[in-house]
Amino acid sequence: MGAELLSLPCLHTLLAKNNRLGGPGSLPKGLGQAPLARSLRVLNLSGNRFADVPPALLRLRGLRSLSLGGNRLHSIPPDIQELRSLEFLYLGGNFITSIPPELAKLPCLKYLVLCDNKIQSIPPQLAQLHSLRSLSLHNNLLTYLPREILNLVHLEELSLRGNPLVVRFVRDLTYNPPSLQELAGRTVKTRNVPYAPSDLPENLVRYLSLASNCPNPKCGGVYFDSCVRQIKFVDFCGKYRLPLMHYLCSPECSSPFSSASQSSTSQSESDSEDEASVAAHRMQKVLLG
Repeated sequence: MGAELLSLPCLHTLLAKNNRLGGPGSLPKGLGQAPLARSLRVLNLSGNRFADVPPALLRLRGLRSLSLGGNRLHSIPPDIQELRSLEFLYLGGNFITSIPPELAKLPCLKYLVLCDNKIQSIPPQLAQLHSLRSLSLHNNLLTYLPREILNLVHLEELSLRGNPLVVRFVRDLTYNPPSLQELAGRTVKTRNVPYAPSDLPENLVRYLSLASNCPNPKCGGVYFDSCVRQIKFVDFCGKYRLPLMHYLCSPECSSPFSSASQSSTSQSESDSEDEASVAAHRMQKVLLG
C-alpha cells in the first residue's frame, strides 16, 4: 500500500483482506504519524502474510476494529495495550501460542476472537476485560480455564469447542463392566446382607467399606471401581452453561441431574423452549459444539 493513503485524513474504514501483504514495505512509512492514524476506525488485514503485527498499527490510537485473522502471526505484541479505543480484535486462524497479560489493558474491548490458533493457556489477567461480551477460543490447545474468567460479568458468549478441555472431557467417557467381585459387593450392600468382620477376609471387609452411593436418589445403588462418568451442563449463576462430571453406578441408571435422562427429556425440552423465548441479549452460553 502506497503513501497515497497518508493523504486521506478523513478515511474511516480500510479493507485490505485476502491479499499478499506482509513483506517489507507492505504498509506506507509514517502511517503511525499521519492524520490517517487519528481518523481510521476499522482496519481489516485478514488473509494476508503478516508474520508479526506491524508496529505501525499499534500507533493507530483511534482504531476500534482490527482484523488480522488468517495471517502467519506467532505472537501478540505486549504493545497491543496501546490501542485503548479497540472494541473488536480478530486474530483467529494464526499460529499464536500465548496471550500476553497486556491484552487485558484494553478497557473498551467487547469482542475478542482468538479461535483456530495454538493457545495452551489463558492468563488470569484477562478477567480485567470488564467490557468483554464475546470470547472465541475454539479450536486451540486449552486444557483448562482460569477461575478468574468467572469475573467477566458481562460475557455473553464463550466458545470453547475443539479444545482438549472439551474434547477429552466428552470422549474419555468409558464404562468398564464391573468385575464379579464388584457385582458381589454391590449385592451385599444394596440388599443389606449382614456380615461381621470375622465372616470375611480382611481385604474383602476393607473393599466393602469403599462403596460409593449412586447420586440418583431413586436408584439406591452403589459402585466400587466400575462407574459411568456422565456430563451434565449446568447453568452457573444463570450466566454460563458449564460441563460438570458426575458418576452413576451403571449405564441404565438415569440421574435426575442428567440432561440425557429419559425421565427428564420432556423437562429438558421445556427448558429449551423457555430459553429460546428469552431475548437474545440476555442469552449467555458456553458453546461446546
